[in-house]
Amino acid sequence: MKIIGITGTLGAGKGTIVEYLVTHFGFKHYSVRGFLIEKIEAKGEIVNRDSLTHTANELRAQHGPSYIAEELWKLAQQSSQNCIIESIRTMGEVNALKSKGNFTLFSVDAERKIRYDRIILRASETDQVSYEVFESNELRELDSTDPNKQNLRACMNAADIHFLNNGTFDDLYALINKCIQSL
Repeated sequence: MKIIGITGTLGAGKGTIVEYLVTHFGFKHYSVRGFLIEKIEAKGEIVNRDSLTHTANELRAQHGPSYIAEELWKLAQQSSQNCIIESIRTMGEVNALKSKGNFTLFSVDAERKIRYDRIILRASETDQVSYEVFESNELRELDSTDPNKQNLRACMNAADIHFLNNGTFDDLYALINKCIQSL
């Protein structure tokens, strides 16, 4: 059983990698975003980037920096199949998952303008923002000294495998295939 975590910048292709691993390699998918959406909706709140970030930070402050990833890890362990945990965003999560063994962290990035164009096409509930807001959201999540808050740069630096996704889907799929063969 392999467990892969994925981190990366906004719109870089985390979901595309997950979808490919699920469809072509039979991985089971666990999503930090999905976990948070359940919590937000249970409180009757609106799901947007701010409520996702606030809820994640609040849960980490209450239960520890690795809480969300640890909860998803438990579910992955129960499944007894290859799994991917999407949207690792704090070093507490990275460190907790790496300490469990048999864990590989992927990171994905792309040029900012490419990523913005992708989120506009994706059009999820958190994607309907101006370029300025997109950039501001990213900068807010890139670096933090608070262990309960997002620190994408540190997570990406701690990744075992890095994907640069400035090209086509087929380019990314080829990179994923090569990577999975080496695992």
